[in-house]
Amino acid sequence: MVVTLKSSFTAVIAAGFLLGAGLPAFAAGTSTDDTAPPPKTQTTTKCTDGKVWDKEKKECVKPKKSSFNDDQLFQAAREFAYAGQYENAIKVLHLAKNQDDPRILNYLGYANRKAGRMQVGMNYYHKALEKDENYILARSYMGQALLQQGDEQAARVQLVEIRDRGGEDTWAYRSLLQSLGGYRKY
Repeated sequence: MVVTLKSSFTAVIAAGFLLGAGLPAFAAGTSTDDTAPPPKTQTTTKCTDGKVWDKEKKECVKPKKSSFNDDQLFQAAREFAYAGQYENAIKVLHLAKNQDDPRILNYLGYANRKAGRMQVGMNYYHKALEKDENYILARSYMGQALLQQGDEQAARVQLVEIRDRGGEDTWAYRSLLQSLGGYRKY
């Protein structure tokens, strides 16, 4: 069975504009979908050289283990990764206290893969999924990596895993589906 996503996606965008809402929330990364790309903050709009915006100090600071908690480090690293600053993302992720956090492992995978270290990235995706097999964003990124390696069938397996784990209405699912050409073919 082949179903196109393009016509329904176009309809959603058109409906959003007709309602005066602009793009749908998931496209802008502002919905409750925690798999969507992060919004830009001062970390990537004002800070340079791998510095992170400190809300309390209201300035860019060099991140250290003691100055930020793991959630703050994760958010900064995630933003760096989406901004194409992969080495900064990796440095910040290595500052997290909990190196077994699936989120940390997943973004170490993403940043390494995007920096050209495919096998290192795949290893981190596998570690993230060992910690949380339901982590659909890791499955989406792994699926994209598998596509980069030419293994479309294995990428489709990850798409089905995301769907079966309740993630069909998430950015993670849509992103992998789009990478697969926008078609569902199970």
